Amino acid sequence: MADSAFWIASLTAGTAVLASWVTSRGTARAARIQADTTAGAQRVERLREARRTAYADFMEQAQRLNDVHWKASDVVRGAEGGLGPEQVEELRRLRDLQRDEYATLRHRTWIVSLEGPDGVAELANTVRRSTNPFHKAIEAMIEGDAGAVARFDACYSPFWRALQEFIKASRDTLHAM
Repeated sequence: MADSAFWIASLTAGTAVLASWVTSRGTARAARIQADTTAGAQRVERLREARRTAYADFMEQAQRLNDVHWKASDVVRGAEGGLGPEQVEELRRLRDLQRDEYATLRHRTWIVSLEGPDGVAELANTVRRSTNPFHKAIEAMIEGDAGAVARFDACYSPFWRALQEFIKASRDTLHAM
């Protein structure tokens, strides 16, 4: 009888050790899975926040540049008979302001390109490139080109269309994360 009690006790102890080992492996694996899941979720959230900031900064800067364009448009609205010296001087000031705002937009475009994805980055570049005709038209207005005002006005639609496409793509990208 003592012999079978020893075997029963040994079997019980062995089963307990095995169960403990299996449980600890399962617990360790579950903890590893939870840590990996949490780290992945944190990476996605950091990426989402970095993209959101880059996109919002880009859109804000595009609006600042557009404000300069609206001011230039206001300067030439009352000048059907030609621009006076004060209007030309104001256009020069706005051209310089546009150059500075464009430099910031270009920088923000690079940040969007860095944060990605490629489709959104390309749309940011499209917005940036769509500002070039504004600059050329302002230069032409300063030089007295009579058709420059019409070319300047024609720049708005492509710019806004490009900006709206960027906004939609950036929103879709953020919501897909």
